[in-house]
Amino acid sequence: MDKSSKRFDFILYPQIVSECNRGDVVIFPRIKLATSNVNLPFVLNRRQFPLIPAYTMTINKSQGQTFDHVGIYLNESDFSHGQLYVALSRSWIPNHVKIYTKTSEVQGKLLNKEKYFTRNVVYQKVFEIKKYLNNM
Repeated sequence: MDKSSKRFDFILYPQIVSECNRGDVVIFPRIKLATSNVNLPFVLNRRQFPLIPAYTMTINKSQGQTFDHVGIYLNESDFSHGQLYVALSRSWIPNHVKIYTKTSEVQGKLLNKEKYFTRNVVYQKVFEIKKYLNNM
């Protein structure tokens, strides 16, 4: 276990390591759960931390995969042709895609509006080649 978190039998004390709220400690107590299914001949008691496992990967690694829920963290705007499309199309349901953009000159929140933006890299040469191939 690293220096950024502590674990006791009934409480987790992870420390936030990302830019926003860096260094803050969050408390996750272990909670007691019991089955409410009356068809069981016994009561099943268990304790667990209220956490949901999540996984991370790069946009390139996610290509060709589909997920139920997708969170996209754009620390910087995408840097290659088609990356934004790949990131946004990993879920079949658009409402299950959430995006966090770090505010900079090329992405963030528009002034005085509730809209956000990011730069989409498109190489125009791709369209020129396609046009050329279609005319052959």
